[in-house]
Amino acid sequence: MAKAAAYRLPTDRPQVMGILNVTPDSFSDGGQHAVPGAALAHARAMIDKGADILDIGAESTRPNSVPVAQEEEWARLAPVLEDVVGLGTPVSIDTYKAEIARRACAAGAVIVNDVWGLQKDPAMADAVAEAGAFVVMMHNRAGIDGDLDILGDIDSFFETSMELASRAGIAREKQILDPGFGFGKTIDQNFLVLNRLDTLKKHGLPLLAGASRKRMIGAVLGADIEDRLYGSLAVHMTALLKGAAIVRAHDVGPHADCVRMLEATSLERNPN
Repeated sequence: MAKAAAYRLPTDRPQVMGILNVTPDSFSDGGQHAVPGAALAHARAMIDKGADILDIGAESTRPNSVPVAQEEEWARLAPVLEDVVGLGTPVSIDTYKAEIARRACAAGAVIVNDVWGLQKDPAMADAVAEAGAFVVMMHNRAGIDGDLDILGDIDSFFETSMELASRAGIAREKQILDPGFGFGKTIDQNFLVLNRLDTLKKHGLPLLAGASRKRMIGAVLGADIEDRLYGSLAVHMTALLKGAAIVRAHDVGPHADCVRMLEATSLERNPN
């Protein structure tokens, strides 16, 4: 827990959060890193390619996924979590269950990435506060409504999440917002959110964008999941230009390169 309390999210440059799924059924890479050795090797590879944060998850949250019991989720995490933490790169735990968050932070995770924005498990906000961890509060919906004012819904959802965080004692500087690309939204709503992402800065918190390989990209390009890299880069670079502080990606190397180029374009260079 002390490690979580001591962590500070860097603000001098955008952060690349590498995805490490130790699941058999995630939509993009399910099963590839479910074996501890494979998970650790992939974590090392992402660090070598420029990952600033590793986001490890043991339950798929893709559409129509089957919920995983708490002990099954922990059984998938336990063999790999401490070894991944031991690599030295900050670790985020992708879970909406308070007990998993507690155990993961005790093992060294410094961020809790909750796809239900503290609103699924009533004990989650307290668990994050007790650990002194950062929290990513993602917008989500149980269903899709194409007629919904999605930006208004996101604002209302975030207000509730921020209130839960504040009430539990999670410091304001440890709160991060994620608009939830691909979760409870139509394709058009996803792109509306992307185009208006800068309006979410009014909440005064860092923004995370996670559209890696998602259906919104496949819908435009007609590309299968494994062929969505360039689309993912385009969406994430747009998000960064509109104020995102973190991009969550499967393909860390290309994203790290794009972040470096984006940084370079903001520098005044001497032509001589």
